[in-house]
Parts: sequence; C-alpha cells; structure tokens
Amino acid sequence: IYGTLAPLFGKLFFPGSSPAAGFLLALATFGVGFAVRPIGAAIFGTLGDRLGRKVTFLVTITLMGLATTAIGLLGTYAQWGIAAPILLVVLRALQGLAVGGEYGGAVIYVCEHAPVKKRGFYTGWIQIGASAGFSLSLLVVLATETLVGEEAWIAWGWRLPFLSSLLLLAVSIWMRLKLSESPVFAAMQKAGELARTPLREAYATPKQLRRLFATTFGGAVGQSICGYIGMIQLLNFMQVSVHMDPVLTRTLLIGVLAVLAFTNVLAGWLSDHVGRKPVVLAGYAMMLVVLFPGFQLIADQANPALARAAREHPVVVSGAECTFNPFAQHGQTSACGKVLDTLTRAGVPYTKQDALAGSAPVVTIAGQPTTPETLDAALKAAGYTTAPVSPPLGNLVVIVIAMVVVGLPGILTYGPMGAWLCEQFPARTRYSSLATSYNFGVGIFAGFMPFIVQATVATTGSVMTGFAYPFIMVVFAAVVAIFGLPETAGKRLQEPA
Repeated sequence: IYGTLAPLFGKLFFPGSSPAAGFLLALATFGVGFAVRPIGAAIFGTLGDRLGRKVTFLVTITLMGLATTAIGLLGTYAQWGIAAPILLVVLRALQGLAVGGEYGGAVIYVCEHAPVKKRGFYTGWIQIGASAGFSLSLLVVLATETLVGEEAWIAWGWRLPFLSSLLLLAVSIWMRLKLSESPVFAAMQKAGELARTPLREAYATPKQLRRLFATTFGGAVGQSICGYIGMIQLLNFMQVSVHMDPVLTRTLLIGVLAVLAFTNVLAGWLSDHVGRKPVVLAGYAMMLVVLFPGFQLIADQANPALARAAREHPVVVSGAECTFNPFAQHGQTSACGKVLDTLTRAGVPYTKQDALAGSAPVVTIAGQPTTPETLDAALKAAGYTTAPVSPPLGNLVVIVIAMVVVGLPGILTYGPMGAWLCEQFPARTRYSSLATSYNFGVGIFAGFMPFIVQATVATTGSVMTGFAYPFIMVVFAAVVAIFGLPETAGKRLQEPA
C-alpha cells in the first residue's frame, strides 16, 4: 500500500517547493522498511531456530498488522509538523522488522512440510503473496479513491486501506493459531538437536559465509530486483515518468499482476522437473533482454505525444553551475539548477552541455533558444505536457503485452526461489541463514531501487538512465548464481548442507 501511494505520501508528509524532492523522500522512506529487514531477520531468525517456525511468524504478522494500521492513524505534516514524517519512518521500520522474519518463516514452514519432489510447487504458492498482495493493494486503493472522491481521498480517504489491514490481521492470527509446528523442527526438538546460538553457528565457517554471500547476491538480490521492476518500478514509471492516467495505470497493473501471480506456482513446479537453477537463470537472462526495450515500448505507447516531442524537439540545457539537487526542499540555488527543476517538474527529458563559468543558462528546444521566462510556453508548444493521458485501445493492448513481458522475469526467478533458498541450508540454522541472507539482499539492494532509479532520472534528465542500476545488479546476480549456487532440487532437508 505504501509503495502504491508513494507520490501522495511525498505531498502529505514531505511538503516543500519541489515535488521531486517530496517524492524521492517518500521513496527513501519506502526503502527504510527494507533497510531494517536484516535486523528483523537476525532477531526472528534466531527465535525461529530456537522456539519454532510457527510461534515466530505469529509474532511477525502481529507486528506487521499493527504497524500498518498505525500508519492510517498518523497525522500529516500539516497536522503534526515534523513529528509526522518521523513517526512514518518509525512505522516503516517496524514493518521492515516484521517482514525480515516473516518471509523466512513462511517459506521454511511450507518447504519443510512439502514432499521432496513437489517442494517447488508447494513453495510456489507462498511466492504468490508478493504479486497478489501488491495487486490487492492497488485494488483497495483504486476502489477507495473511486468511492470517496478525489478531494476526500487526499484529505482522509488514503487512511482507509491501512486501517482495513486490521481485519486481515485478525484473520491471519486465527488461521496461524490453527497450524501445527513444522515436522523438521519438531523432529530436531524431540532429538535435542536445536542450535543454541543459531545466528553465530550460521556464520561460523568460511564455507557458510560463501554460501550466505551466494544466496544473498545470486538469489535474493537478483530475484527481488526482477520482481520489483515488474511491480513498484512499473507503477512509478507509468504514473510519474510518462504521465499515464493513475486510475488506468492501476487498473492495468491489477489485471496483469492477478494473472501473473499464479504463474509463480507453474515456475515452482517447473523447477521440480528441470531444476531450480535453470529456471532462475532464465529469468535473469530474460530481464536483461527486455528491460530497456520493454520500458521504452511502454513509454512510446502510453504517451505518444511526449515520446514524439522528445524525439522531434529535444531539450538541451547549458549554463554555469548546471546541477540539479533532487533533495532541495526550498528551491535550487543556481539559475541553471532552477531551469532543470522546471524541466524535472514537467517530466521533460533533457541533456546538458558544458558552458563557460559565469554564463547564464541557455535552453534550446529542437535547436531553437528560449529563455527561462518563456520556457513553460515553449515546452507546451513543443508537445511536452504533464496532463495525465489515456492512450487508445490499440496502444493499451501493446502496453499490456509489454507489462506481461516485463513482469515474467520476476515470476521465473521468484517461483522457484523459496525452495532453492530453503534447500541451501541445514535445518539447525535454516531460519537464521535464509532470513538474514535473503533480507539483506532484498532490504539493501532492492528496497532502495525505486529511490535510486528515480534519483538518477531526476539528476540526469533521462527516464531510461535509471534502469542502469537494476541491469547491473541482475548481471551480477546471474554471475554469482552460476558459479556460487548449487542445484538442490530433490535434496533431503535433514541432510547437512
């Protein structure tokens, strides 16, 4: 829900003269929830290996539900002042702590119940949670905004999706109380084989450290980058970068994610038959092939006028001290920086040229110079506009196909990943090892990806340049996976790793 509402949260909790700064700070706060995941993983991973899988993820779901509900009760910056963004960051951190223990517990619980030859298929159902949950959040946001109207939505309606999570919390606790303990953990407990200090044991030897490194970068980083590209980044790109109508964007993404969600199970099933490694590597390879052309196709089809303006009327800026600070809450300090701020607000792609020291900023549109005073009018005349657009039906068909293609790498990597990570570690330290390695990769390298991408776009003026970061990270993940992660399909979970 928070990721869906990041542009609105930038306005409500991080106000200032620059919408770009507010949006980036909202994305940074989104990243905070990911940054603390490794801490939650260490805490709840230890509890999971000592007290059991079931009791630990009862605690994590309770913490998540209460923190999410509390966000819906926060006052905005206009109501509470600086306390509002501070408390928002605190609650995002609590959410991150909860998720740090949640994923490891859930996937291990299912993995340790599953038949050996169906482990990918069983854990594939767990993997549905990410795309189905994001799709559900979009649906709730869209329905609530439609029911209460735009004015009420901005004033108080945005709270309702967060508050409604209290009902889901009650249902989740009831369901989890009905579950029995994992048979693998119960057997270890009966035999007196539980680790006394699982976190220390998980990091005890060079071999274990190499395995943790490989699962972090070869598994968690690559998989989460691919997954968030097809969800959070796709949403941000369509709404913020190409100015597609937000309601239409969310509607399309709901449909695409709902369809793709269940293909996680198929990907997991496929990994039971051909192996985890080939399926995940196929996802990495596909992401590297489709990333740039896929998003470029979406940009061209979603907002043809803006794409045509960028091709036929390129904007070039030159001037002294021509730098843009995306975090400047009270305006840019240099004259050229103010020009760049105007272009960034309008979502206009631009390139910069060097200029002599002390020279005034010069903007040319299709080679024709303009002044800062006439820049807005010149941009409008050239076809640059920030008004939300709704492309024709033919374009929508192409956009949906492109969205599916961009989303598929996340499915191929995510579907088998739960079983693959679970099978990498011995039972004594499985919770601690999986939770810390996975959440360090997701929390640090994927959680801040939307922020890094958007900050790169804001500072370079190119909507495609930001995708260099996920591209590089997926290349690195593929190399680590090839050389560092062994095939594990069919492995008995009680065997030493």
